[in-house]
Amino acid sequence: MPGVYDAFSALVAKKVGFKAVYLSGAALTSSMGLPDLGLITLDELAEAVRRIRRAVDIPIIVDADTGFGESLNVYRTVKVLEESGASAIQIEDQRNPKKCGHLDQKEVISQQEMVEKIIAALDARNESLIIARTDARGVTGIEDAITRAKKYYEVGADIIFPEALLNEDEFKYFFKSTEIPLLANMTEFGKTPYITATRFKSMGYKMVIFPVTAFRGAAKALMDIYSSLLNEGTQLPFLDKLMTRSEQYQVINYKFYEELDKGFYEKSSKYLLK
Repeated sequence: MPGVYDAFSALVAKKVGFKAVYLSGAALTSSMGLPDLGLITLDELAEAVRRIRRAVDIPIIVDADTGFGESLNVYRTVKVLEESGASAIQIEDQRNPKKCGHLDQKEVISQQEMVEKIIAALDARNESLIIARTDARGVTGIEDAITRAKKYYEVGADIIFPEALLNEDEFKYFFKSTEIPLLANMTEFGKTPYITATRFKSMGYKMVIFPVTAFRGAAKALMDIYSSLLNEGTQLPFLDKLMTRSEQYQVINYKFYEELDKGFYEKSSKYLLK
């Protein structure tokens, strides 16, 4: 599943053939000009979910960080995000202020605190899946991460997300030690080496996310294009890298709205001719 951060990126993901998308907290906050340190509010996240849900009808997995507080806050978070259109909601066992899972100096809450959050999430959800992420690998070690994963799944989490494993051997060991539904994070420039989705599947993983890949690609393109416009005063060097007007209109379903507007005019004309 590709990481998305707004309605347009979700539309593109659907158009190229993805069957589900991942609303990345890191990509969303960066698109807002903020670091991924738990600074986003529940209302801001819910509005992002609503915008994406209005645009696409495929499942949306939503990164809800630490759930915006303790167990009662998690309960409300799940209610709000599910009402906004989330198909699955991910919460993690980091202590606030949370950090990107591939950075050092993270802290994790106790296993019991996270179990309480999972119970709250399960009590709040109607149909959405609950994904429990553990960041314990980089804090207390892989064995604790495995112990937590088993407990989170036993409590009722639908999918377990072991964050920032260091190599293929660790991914294999994690699955063999748990044999539960697992999600792998294939982010860039982090602690995990580059592994293909097919390879992850062969190691037993049910889901693979690429949370910030599209955002980083778009961000690099913005930097290059803006620099060229400033220094050269023209977009000509980038024309072959731009989405055409026709392609853009196809993504946003321009023709549908044009025909819809035409239909309103034709229907209203019938009444005026009477």
